[in-house]
Amino acid sequence: MKKKINLKTEIFHACLFLIGLFIISLTFNAILLPNSLVVGGATGIGLVLNKLFDINVNLFVFVSGIFLLVISFIFLGFKKTKRNIAGTFLYPIMLSITLPLANKLIPHLKFDDFIILVVLGGSCLGLGYGLVYKAGYSTGGLDIVMQLLNKYLKLPEGKASKVANMIVVVLATPVLGLANAIYSAITLIFEEITTNKITIGISDSKMFFVYTRKIDQIRDALVKKGDIGFTIMPTIGGYSHYKGEMIMCVVSTRDYYAFRELVLQIDKNAFFIINDCYEVNGGYKKQHLPFL
Repeated sequence: MKKKINLKTEIFHACLFLIGLFIISLTFNAILLPNSLVVGGATGIGLVLNKLFDINVNLFVFVSGIFLLVISFIFLGFKKTKRNIAGTFLYPIMLSITLPLANKLIPHLKFDDFIILVVLGGSCLGLGYGLVYKAGYSTGGLDIVMQLLNKYLKLPEGKASKVANMIVVVLATPVLGLANAIYSAITLIFEEITTNKITIGISDSKMFFVYTRKIDQIRDALVKKGDIGFTIMPTIGGYSHYKGEMIMCVVSTRDYYAFRELVLQIDKNAFFIINDCYEVNGGYKKQHLPFL
């Protein structure tokens, strides 16, 4: 049974990966390449080289990907490298497969306001990368460089990716012009936002950590007025060494304000921290608070 579940999961992730690659490739061929939008990565460098020396972008992505894959095997080992293998080979293939469809779409992707195209390109690119990363894969190429920077310079991959992509955009400015560089930077912003939303999810809940001297009153109010699970944790003040208690609970985003007001009505001096909560699993599921 466990093997069947694992197989289904692997197939699902593989499908997400292929769909993500398709979206990335189609976006590049239909929006980025025709409009000279550079968003970093091997395709960004390939686009610049294409403008300068008429080098085939797909060929550059494939050759650079193979080179970096070898580097990854040497310095990162097989375990880290295996997630890059599929992307290294399939990404340039997908770029070629989506080219005919992209050529048919290009005439329909003409807008009076160029920023619409920039937002569309960044969002679609983010959607594709989000699906690829959510599936546990990568597109190879400069993703390997990010992993190397993470291992040897202890630089977070996300931060390394931002820096590397912006460097590519800056270096491409003399070739593509300042206007295109600015549009490319905006495209990168929308790509990052969408990638994060797809990978992490959209927060539909809030997590509260509430520290109060009136914990009994708040607990009674939750039990009496609310319909929510909560946890009470012991605390010790870092400076005062005062022993107290803290309430931790998760409420739906729509009930955020109602819960906050409930706490402040009981204790206007309550200290609380509110975080976005992207996933709640197990425990007490019913989150709505019928306060009002």
